[in-house]
Amino acid sequence: MITERLEAAIEHVPAVVLLGARQVGKTTLAKAVGRTCRSIYLDLESPGDLLKLRDPLSFLLKHREELIILDEVQHAPDLFGILRGLIDENRQAGRKGRQFLLLGSASMDLLRQSSESLAGRIRYIEMNGLNLLETPHSKPEDIHKLWLRGGFPCSYLESSDSESMEWLEMLVRTYLERDIPQLGFRVPAARLRRLWTMLAHLQGTAVNHSKLGGSLEVDGKTIAHYLDILADLLLIRRLEPWHANVKKRLIKSPRLYVRDSGILHRLLGIADHDALLSHPVLGKSWEGFAVENILSALPVGAKSYYYRTSNGTEIDLVLELSSTELWAVEIKHGLVPKIRASFHQTCEDIKARRKFIVYGGNDEFPIEKHTTMISLPRLMETLRVG
Repeated sequence: MITERLEAAIEHVPAVVLLGARQVGKTTLAKAVGRTCRSIYLDLESPGDLLKLRDPLSFLLKHREELIILDEVQHAPDLFGILRGLIDENRQAGRKGRQFLLLGSASMDLLRQSSESLAGRIRYIEMNGLNLLETPHSKPEDIHKLWLRGGFPCSYLESSDSESMEWLEMLVRTYLERDIPQLGFRVPAARLRRLWTMLAHLQGTAVNHSKLGGSLEVDGKTIAHYLDILADLLLIRRLEPWHANVKKRLIKSPRLYVRDSGILHRLLGIADHDALLSHPVLGKSWEGFAVENILSALPVGAKSYYYRTSNGTEIDLVLELSSTELWAVEIKHGLVPKIRASFHQTCEDIKARRKFIVYGGNDEFPIEKHTTMISLPRLMETLRVG
């Protein structure tokens, strides 16, 4: 669980960065951890808290014995150099590293500033939205609720689907109209929303930058820049292709997913589960939802890819759990999924040790050729145990 990972990191590393999209619950988690020890919390979007840091060195020295939690730290990049000096001073004095917990969206500025100033002194932990193992999932309607509304806690906990979609709309507008401009990116909000919506329609595919640029009247390099912004803010995921010593022509472009299924559905105007069932994005929406849930359950150090050859044979998710442990995961929405004849041969090509078909049912059972049919929650539990 992320709480245990965060607490362990704080115990062993002088500075920990908790990265995650806005409203995903970073502040709530950080304050909960802060209540277990002496701590002080500052929100760097608050004028009052910023005033306390007019003389940051004096303020931080005054609280040297406390866990110092700095929220939205990307708004104060000059602090990183000061934190480095304080951490090094502590080390030279032979004391345990001073504890800093830094929260923020994964902006390029935040990563660049922290990695340059705090190299060797910092650990990054990414916080995702709610997943199936953190919410009720014993009934189909439980899973449908999280799938439709997405993993942002406020969206998931709204009193109705319509209220959830209204909350998600405000989140999308906040990103486009406030957060992205505040980070220094000069991008027209209407254009970026159109791109984001186009990506929703292309969920789970390798996109053509030039084609997207033609639709938005910009060049491919500009599209690449816009995609970098959305990916860096953890709003889209680039799933890289599996490259191994396979003697076949492979697709080498990343697949793109709108990471939160709720945002995906809001961008596409999908208001409820019935509308989702009749929408062309249904299969890819479930695939993206499954990918995010599976990746949230991966052990530390595991890597994820997809695999596709130029003739169309593919594996939705390739999980590299170690140098010798490779799992192949095919994702299907239905209760009686049709398995492509090429799936087993493709698994042989990459030398997958275990093969899974994630489907819409609740059970786990073996099928032909050493393949396991499994529900999404059961696969996540298998990953966490294994």
